[in-house]
Amino acid sequence: MLSSKKEEFSLPPDYHYLNCAYMSPLSKRTQAAGEAGIRREAVPADVRAEDFFSGCDRARELFARLVGAPDPQCVAIIPAASYGLATAALNIPLRAGQSVVTVHQQFPSNVHIWRRACESAGAEFRVVLPPDGGADRTHAWNEAILEAIDGDTAVVALGPVHWTDGTPFELGEIADRTREVSAAFVVDGTQAIGAMPFDFQRIQPDALICAAYKWLTGPYSIGAAYFGPRFEDGVPLEEHWLGKEGSQDFSRLVDQAAPYRPGAVRYDMGEAANFTLLPMFIAALEQLLEWDVSAIQDYCCQLTRQLLRGLPAENHDGQPRVGHLVGLQVPSQIDLAGLRARLRDQKVFVSVRGSMIRVSPHVYNDADDIEALRRLLADSGFLQPAG
Repeated sequence: MLSSKKEEFSLPPDYHYLNCAYMSPLSKRTQAAGEAGIRREAVPADVRAEDFFSGCDRARELFARLVGAPDPQCVAIIPAASYGLATAALNIPLRAGQSVVTVHQQFPSNVHIWRRACESAGAEFRVVLPPDGGADRTHAWNEAILEAIDGDTAVVALGPVHWTDGTPFELGEIADRTREVSAAFVVDGTQAIGAMPFDFQRIQPDALICAAYKWLTGPYSIGAAYFGPRFEDGVPLEEHWLGKEGSQDFSRLVDQAAPYRPGAVRYDMGEAANFTLLPMFIAALEQLLEWDVSAIQDYCCQLTRQLLRGLPAENHDGQPRVGHLVGLQVPSQIDLAGLRARLRDQKVFVSVRGSMIRVSPHVYNDADDIEALRRLLADSGFLQPAG
């Protein structure tokens, strides 16, 4: 059973940071890797040719292990989820009359690119709305997604959970339906990978795209993306030398006709071997694998169960939920602006999305952080005080 890892981070002791879905703090180990990277570039004569490749390959290997992908060479190093999604959209042909299926209020990076692609092709951008409450809201939403996928569907684009409230999506069933109609399944895993297990063998996504700065606990402006067989012969967003055959031999860089390196390496961002961010990303991935993603999810579930005691019925109604990301619907009689001010004053950090409080704990949190939030909610009339 995993215990709190608060001592491995540098959060101020009076901070109750329950907001990993916004941005993860960096662990001390990850900070140290970045500092070492900065010192390394201070003496560039010590940076060898192979260093431009070894770090990227290590990150590919670790990410593939984390998600269960069969081949690390199918992993690209990207600067942002939007970059990976744009790469996917560039390489999936759309034509008039087809559709791209996604869900209501999906994270913008997984909306804007597909909407533009649909507008350019004359395809339909099909948004599946959530049902109006009910005892089986989560199941009903998943059923509606399955119904929206038909013979005209070219792409299904969504994440394992909804980023605003943690509603889980049945990716296995959705993947089965997507394969039935020969559509591409593009998963934005940014709000799940690293915090909950991903059944790669069951889901077999065509693309799985993740920014590092949330649940992968890495730095901003780097991430990873798996691109499967559908993308083997695709076109990258950038034409950079690191993605070309023979690029390991710097004396051959004058060869301007070199083909792409095999796998998803062609989809790497330019300067993927960033000597500061990449070591930090590697350190974060190594740490997650040591902690074990299933254990992380179990630990977050403990904290979430503690949080939900005494909340209004709509927030603990038996709906399936994940442990690391929970949306709490604020009752209409609560002064939301006043609650936000009290949260800030008491150094309790969560996100407010519309009329919902999004709480997203991780291993650097403990029971005291949850109780700090519960006390504020109780004082606001949101729930009954513990005991």
